[in-house]
Amino acid sequence: MITILIIEDEIKTAKELKKYIEQSPYNAVVLDVKQSIKASVKWLKENNAPDLIFSDIQLADGLSFEIFKLVEIQSPIIFCTAFDEYAIEAFKTHSIDYLLKPIDNSKLNLSLKKYQDIKALFEGNIQQTQESIKNAIQQLDVNYKKTILVHYQDKIIPLKTEDLAYINYDLGNVYLVTFQGKKYVINQTLDELESILNPGNFHRVNRQFIVNRKAINTIENYFSRRLLLKLTLPTESAIIVSKTKSPLLLKWIENF
Repeated sequence: MITILIIEDEIKTAKELKKYIEQSPYNAVVLDVKQSIKASVKWLKENNAPDLIFSDIQLADGLSFEIFKLVEIQSPIIFCTAFDEYAIEAFKTHSIDYLLKPIDNSKLNLSLKKYQDIKALFEGNIQQTQESIKNAIQQLDVNYKKTILVHYQDKIIPLKTEDLAYINYDLGNVYLVTFQGKKYVINQTLDELESILNPGNFHRVNRQFIVNRKAINTIENYFSRRLLLKLTLPTESAIIVSKTKSPLLLKWIENF
């Protein structure tokens, strides 16, 4: 029997993954499903290590790799991710496998077979497993930008991402706004910027805004179960979070 822990904050995906695992021909059972870094660390400290971990990468409270910094892992990991290929390439050689979302049942079965085929490599070799996880963390970290180059007049300015309060799309332009209130136009889309910023620090709240968690001042209830987000510095337009995105925002903030 293969015992499995699932780390996944999307309830629908977690249920689907659990169903596929327990219907597989590999006599696998899901011990538990955890949705955050905090809950996963607690579970791993209080329970015997599972044979295998299926883990999403981007959780509401940060990257799941943080879990493996906080607790010693004795289990191989299969990552389930919606990340672009460039990110997957950074760490796939350090995990035993990865699955792209939406999860495909046949590919999941291949991953379980792969686990069985290489199980002997992990038994009695915990140190190698931990070292692989550490390497994966370091490899993935480089994909998040710590500095963005912006063109201002005749200069190229290196702007640290930690200095960004928010990013705003307005009238066809994308603006980077710092905590000091400085505003720079950048020739990148919000989608492109979202993919290179650390999701533990930045959150896409709607089609117009990406915000730094440190810039959030208050959150107010708004009409039709929406939220009104107010930052520590003024914005030219109100930041309204839709009914569907509001729970994701609150979960992201709460799990910090």
